[in-house]
Amino acid sequence: MSDKKDEIYDKDVVDAVDSDDENRTADITKTEENEKSENNKDKPDEDEYEEVCFICRRPESKAGKMVNLPNSIHICSECMQKAFDTMNNGNIPYNDLMNMSNINMVNLSDLTNKIPNQQKVKKKKPKEEPKKECDVKFSPGPHRIKASLDEYVIGQEKAKKVISVAVYNHYKRVATGNMDDIEIEKSNMLMIGPTGSGKTYLVKTLARLLDVPLAIADATSLTEAGYIGDDIESVISKLLAAAGNDVEKAERGIVFIDEIDKIAKKKNTNQRDVSGESVQQGMLKLLEGADVEVPVGANSKNAMVPLTTVNTRNILFICGGAFSGLEDIIKERLNKQASVGFRADLKDKYDEDPNILEKVTLDDIRTFGMIPEFIGRLPIVYTLQGLTEAMLVQILKEPKNAILKQYQKLLALDEVKLDFDDEALESIAKKALEKKTGARALRAIIEEFMLDIMYEIPKDDNIGKVTITKAYIEHTGGPLITMRGVPALEG
Repeated sequence: MSDKKDEIYDKDVVDAVDSDDENRTADITKTEENEKSENNKDKPDEDEYEEVCFICRRPESKAGKMVNLPNSIHICSECMQKAFDTMNNGNIPYNDLMNMSNINMVNLSDLTNKIPNQQKVKKKKPKEEPKKECDVKFSPGPHRIKASLDEYVIGQEKAKKVISVAVYNHYKRVATGNMDDIEIEKSNMLMIGPTGSGKTYLVKTLARLLDVPLAIADATSLTEAGYIGDDIESVISKLLAAAGNDVEKAERGIVFIDEIDKIAKKKNTNQRDVSGESVQQGMLKLLEGADVEVPVGANSKNAMVPLTTVNTRNILFICGGAFSGLEDIIKERLNKQASVGFRADLKDKYDEDPNILEKVTLDDIRTFGMIPEFIGRLPIVYTLQGLTEAMLVQILKEPKNAILKQYQKLLALDEVKLDFDDEALESIAKKALEKKTGARALRAIIEEFMLDIMYEIPKDDNIGKVTITKAYIEHTGGPLITMRGVPALEG
């Protein structure tokens, strides 16, 4: 009996020791996993980006598998083979070089961190299951997009409707994809409007409201490939940067190309038109939809940066420009229709027409200098109205970030209240119309008469309120200044 008890006791001790060992092993494993997770949090997400060849700057998706060297240096197999061929066939006396003075071997630690993440391409995620990036049911409808634009942009009802419907259709095209045999094609847009009418501001406001990446590019710096200036592909580079170098996300984005009228075909010139018709021809493949080699983190392919391929088939392009001189082309066409007789139109009938741009046709745009192939890839053409005095008064006070609200906030930081008379606002709008630069003239005028007020207010802590009057705007009087606890006095 005693032997059996001893055996049972020994078994219990062994089981207890084994359980303790298992618990200790589990604890050690958990601590190791926690340490690994903490270390991974401290390290940057290098696994998200493709490896880039240190010599040719091609990403892993283009060059293939990389040869990994110490200190995070990667070289593609092609460049490595070229290096070996050069060493074998170059007849270079390496032994003599090693014995020469002032000749040192390259220290690989000096070559680390030479390629920043902004010049790397994110790895494409494995396609496990097709997931919809945006559902049509949850995407904002055209009425909601327009309502959001109404909070910031005054007037331009037609333009806001057109751009709202186009963006909504873009959401639906991205959501459906290749759902069936019917493929929804994109409808690029051309926006025409006088300077200061809100073309760029409309798109900038739209960029804050959308979930898809949106890039704003300028056509004035674009030139033909091989000449000084930005390459045409730099337009897609900005979209790629806005998408965080995520190619798949950028291929569903929106691009706004401003000042598109600056690449119009030059007239009566004997020199090569590297920034006009050549740029239009180069942009045809972008607008139509093609696989484009895009520099990552640079505006030129010759910048020794990695190149990646972006398909522009699902990228929506919105082009905008003032098209200065287009009004004269439209008037000339309309005046040709005038005949002789009692029912004939007068030749000066359209000289004072503020909405002359609404009568634009594709032939007028072609006469301006845009080639037919370029116009054909922008099927939606719409115009923005010139701003009237009433619209300028609304722009001053009604939008969420109106100019008056900005200056009121500035003076509120000095605990001073700023008010404007209605007559003063009308006077500011009249002066802005005379400058013929649209809404941009409003800030220039307000800055002029607010300079002295913003300079003097910090001197006197007793000033509690300033009222801008019409007399002060027209330089025939001063503003009304109200001291704290004292009735208003004219300054």
